[in-house]
Amino acid sequence: MKVSVQSAEIKLSELVDAALAGEDVVISKDGRPAVRIVPIQSRRFKIGMMQGQFGEGPDFFEPMSEEELALWEGDA
Repeated sequence: MKVSVQSAEIKLSELVDAALAGEDVVISKDGRPAVRIVPIQSRRFKIGMMQGQFGEGPDFFEPMSEEELALWEGDA
């Protein structure tokens, strides 16, 4: 679909819907193609997508050993 800038000003919502539906939308200025309306590719965030890809880390809720506590407090 090719439209002029003047027509695009009036029909912007329709042009966006057409682009989202997969239609090639080109806006021309002074009779020459100037810009193309294309949909933005959305990426859905998936919780746990990295699950199982890392080794076991420290358990931060587990009490520290006496040696670790001494290092942490600067008594070593």
